[in-house]
Amino acid sequence: MSANGIVLVTGGSRGIGAATAALLANQGQRVVISDIAPGPLAGTQTILWPAPFDVASESAVVSGIADIEAAHGPITGLVNAAGVFGKMHPVERVRMDQWDREVNIDLRGTFLVARSVGVRMAQRRHGAIVNVASVAGMTSGPIHAYTAAKAGVIQITQTLAAEWGRVGVRVNAVSPGFTRTVALEAGIASGALNKDLLAGPTAMNRLVEPVEVAQAIAWLLSPMSSGVTGINLPVDAGFIAGTTWAAYGGLPEAPEA
Repeated sequence: MSANGIVLVTGGSRGIGAATAALLANQGQRVVISDIAPGPLAGTQTILWPAPFDVASESAVVSGIADIEAAHGPITGLVNAAGVFGKMHPVERVRMDQWDREVNIDLRGTFLVARSVGVRMAQRRHGAIVNVASVAGMTSGPIHAYTAAKAGVIQITQTLAAEWGRVGVRVNAVSPGFTRTVALEAGIASGALNKDLLAGPTAMNRLVEPVEVAQAIAWLLSPMSSGVTGINLPVDAGFIAGTTWAAYGGLPEAPEA
């Protein structure tokens, strides 16, 4: 990132994108947020791009990135946080219109924005991109399109890192575990999700906080990670580490304080 540039956060009006935008702004970065349903982040110095930003539309992305840079300066940091969560269905009930929507937003959208911004960064020989993937892209579950899309995000992260590494552009991903966003809390409140089943398999026995994902993203954008590119960093409270322990009798309980 550069003091003369901006950080663009797609999906920045809510969830992990909002937490990241707020944290980066508090760190003194000039942050522009875009969203399909744009809304300002109260109490922050973030800049709202007021037009709806559809990451799945190639023409909208290309023109939108050009307009954002014309208005606010070069994008030196990009956070691809725009996405939709998957529908949980047995495979025979997966509707292809739902599949297409999830893949178009989560995978196609990530690629389109990363390409449009990354080509500009490559011409300037400077920039950092962080794509928001998911532990769902590293494991299995009955969210068939979402797991496939997020696995694809991890793969294109590695490919783009290799594509642009020699011109000074770093590309990394974070893979959040079950994160306590408003959407997740709503799922728990409705009974569609069970908090104990989400948190129980994790090594830390808890959900991830949005700001914890934001902190990982901020590090990957910063000069502190200047030698890091092409990685996928799980931020999952130990979900991947802890899940398989069920086969051995479960994770050890914490001793009494």
